[in-house]
Amino acid sequence: MNTKFAASVLSALLYAQGLLGFAGLATVLLKDRAYASELGTAYERPSGPSLLVVR
Repeated sequence: MNTKFAASVLSALLYAQGLLGFAGLATVLLKDRAYASELGTAYERPSGPSLLVVR
């Protein structure tokens, strides 16, 4: 009985570690994607004077 319990606990811990690893990988990939899109929009901004400066 103890071996079955230990096996199920180990299995649950490995499953949780896999989920956390997947979430970490998804976070890194989405962060890089957001950073890349910020770089893309920085070049699309107009270079003229801002409305805040003109007032």
